[in-house]
Amino acid sequence: MRFSALTQRITGDGAAAWQIHDRALALREQGEDVLLLSVGDPDFDTPRAIVDAAVASLRAGETHYSDIRGLHTLRASIARRHRLRCGQPVGAEQVIVLPGAQCAVYAVAQCLLNPGDEVIVAEPMYVTYEAVFGACGAKVVPVAVRSENGFRVDPADVARLVTPRTRAMLLNSPNNPSGASLPMSTWQALARLCIEHDLWLISDEVYSDLIYEGEHISPASLPGMAERTATINSLSKSHAMTGWRIGWVVGPESLTDHLANLSLCMLFGLPDFVQRAAQVALEQDFPEVAQMHEEYRQRRDLVCAMLDDCPGLKPVRPDGGMFVMVDVRQTGLGAQAFAERLLDDYGVSVLAGEAFGPSAAGHIRIGLVVDQLKLTDACQRIALFAAQVLRSRNS
Repeated sequence: MRFSALTQRITGDGAAAWQIHDRALALREQGEDVLLLSVGDPDFDTPRAIVDAAVASLRAGETHYSDIRGLHTLRASIARRHRLRCGQPVGAEQVIVLPGAQCAVYAVAQCLLNPGDEVIVAEPMYVTYEAVFGACGAKVVPVAVRSENGFRVDPADVARLVTPRTRAMLLNSPNNPSGASLPMSTWQALARLCIEHDLWLISDEVYSDLIYEGEHISPASLPGMAERTATINSLSKSHAMTGWRIGWVVGPESLTDHLANLSLCMLFGLPDFVQRAAQVALEQDFPEVAQMHEEYRQRRDLVCAMLDDCPGLKPVRPDGGMFVMVDVRQTGLGAQAFAERLLDDYGVSVLAGEAFGPSAAGHIRIGLVVDQLKLTDACQRIALFAAQVLRSRNS
């Protein structure tokens, strides 16, 4: 039997990147001592009051079809949060709720891009982006960055990639996997490019609440950008709600109207009880959320401090997010070989940087998703493995 051409456009290196994580899970199920640092799933529980709100909604019988765009009260809460964070004046009509930021990126791409359109994406990039744009037949044009520059985008590099076929840019700040965030001067230069060339900007801000140095800047707040920016966010990382599958897009009403039509034919709305829980998450200040933020910061500092002086290893200190990239090129191993042997010999599962793009070649991504005791153990194992590789190379 034949399959559509779409099936070829949604496979590739991004889908294959998770194979080492799957293998680590299998080893753990067999009783092996494996530390899983290969997936960005918080090890914290969702705050209890948020869970209680979902349970109360279920008990109240809110188990029927919901508003295709998302509950109006929830969209109003999202709009209010967005206004407070970045100053952009938006209302509920400029928000649509979707099942997670991943779905939001996919939906936005489907509504903005035609086959053959080019979208400039800063890499290293999240592993699913290429398949998301491939699904609509668009071409990803990667912007290379340098780890020596903290993996930050240079607007001059972006400008050189703009062609008559360029339709959009996608930027993820803080970035997954690098944790790099962009300063105001960079955003201003990128905004000028968008306006000059009439480009859409897809701004993936799912790590905006996990920033440790500087401040988060939402580019939709810059002059001339509100009408051409789709801002994507969720509660997955900030509130440990990855499994709840709820995210959103803030954008011009013309875009959210199209997104609502797509949602109508694909999703037909999200469960009310999930949305009620999300509204509680957005409207209350939870001490657990602040504690998670501080814990992630401490874990970042711990990893950077432990690996900074280790032969063969060089951590790249991130501005935010829940990962640390570590340069392993001095060991003489490629990142994929390093990650495979690290799992086999020392029981630590990390992702190889090549999965995120050529700029991350020779780096591994360490997830800050276990407590500090386990993270210390993991760092010690990584350092021991690097030392073993160097001894073998020099003997």
